[in-house]
Amino acid sequence: QVQLVESGGGLVQPGGSLRLSCAASESIFNFNAMGWYRQASGKQRELVASITVGGSTNYADSVKGRFTISREGANLVFLQMNNLEPEDTAVYYCNACLLSRNYWGQGAQVAVSS
Repeated sequence: QVQLVESGGGLVQPGGSLRLSCAASESIFNFNAMGWYRQASGKQRELVASITVGGSTNYADSVKGRFTISREGANLVFLQMNNLEPEDTAVYYCNACLLSRNYWGQGAQVAVSS
């Protein structure tokens, strides 16, 4: 089973930037898609951004123009987050999807506050 390890979370002021990293224990090209989800306190987990094995990307409307998903090599996926807002505060999870199976990292806390 693939292991996904997130890093790069933290506390940032509104308008600031963070980059999350996801390191996979096997090639990300073994999966149909890689993605980033987030879960704010008291809310359901939601898709933030995804990238397919072919390179197509998809973003939640709330982050379009501010967040960018990318990958490097066979084992790394990133989420560049710019112009962060307090509403972006959540635990961010890396996801690997293969057909109907989903694999998750342990999560990285992102807090946006002045």
